[in-house]
Amino acid sequence: MRSILTGFRLWNSLALCWAVFSCNQIPTKANYLQGFELGTSYNIHYISNIPEDKVQKGIDSIFYVINKSLSTYLPQSDISKINSGDTTAVVDHHFRAVFEKATEVWKATDGYFDPTVGALVNAYGFGPAKAINELNLQQKDSLLALTGWQKVKLKNDNTVVKESLLIYLDFNALAKGYVVDVIGDYLHQMGNKSYMVEIGGEIVTKGNSPKTGQAWKIAIDDPRQGGQRNFLQTLTLQNQALASSGNYRKYRIDSITGERFVHSINPLNGSALKTNILSTSVKAPDCMTADAWATALMVMPLEKGKTLIENAPQLEALWSVAGEEDLQLIKSGNW
Repeated sequence: MRSILTGFRLWNSLALCWAVFSCNQIPTKANYLQGFELGTSYNIHYISNIPEDKVQKGIDSIFYVINKSLSTYLPQSDISKINSGDTTAVVDHHFRAVFEKATEVWKATDGYFDPTVGALVNAYGFGPAKAINELNLQQKDSLLALTGWQKVKLKNDNTVVKESLLIYLDFNALAKGYVVDVIGDYLHQMGNKSYMVEIGGEIVTKGNSPKTGQAWKIAIDDPRQGGQRNFLQTLTLQNQALASSGNYRKYRIDSITGERFVHSINPLNGSALKTNILSTSVKAPDCMTADAWATALMVMPLEKGKTLIENAPQLEALWSVAGEEDLQLIKSGNW
């Protein structure tokens, strides 16, 4: 009798193990979504049996809600209302998350990352407003008076207070990274254990690539882009984020002098940069952090940036610097 019971229990245990194993081995489908949002393209790879149209609807909803909160290109967005002087606008949790991260990075970079640089961004022609043809010293000083993250506060009731109603907020330097993170979280909540979300070169990864079964292989654009797309470096990412900033993304050429101004603005002196740092890339646990730091490293002196990164254990950075003859790559410790 004892041997019969033992055999019965063993059979049941094996049956249970087989059932669990079978459930865990249900085939999952490799999916790919692409589109155009936030003024750029996006590419999303993930593994799931959930219908693509259902996932796409969720992603479309994320873009809509965050644009409504943070886009300076939408006149009725929360940030546009605040920029127009509306003191009654109540912001959502997306705005608060980005605001708090901006404060964190502003402090960590000694002010080189500053979302109030928006008025200067517009003046140089990199934002939605009309550019000033020539930015003289007096105009620059006037705009600098409206620059400084310490002049903006987010209250407990989710309204924003600015020292001057003319202060212009611009979260474009980290909002794209934030959207990448939110979409990644959405896929994770739907049970996806492997995914790669990329929006305009900003990336977050989870698990392994379904093609290789290994970490995701990522390419970083060469800032010296000509007619053909070239890559600066390829690397692997797993459960990490990557963001890049560089002169090749956006610049303006003075119609009179022909001088090239890059889209990065130094918030401490109000100047559009003329620098030999052509691009920066940052690896971080989340894409919003990587996005903000990549921007900050573009506008600060190279040695200062290297010191800050070496003292930030969760961050790694790559700089591409124009040398006298060729491009020089400078890497932080564990890049």
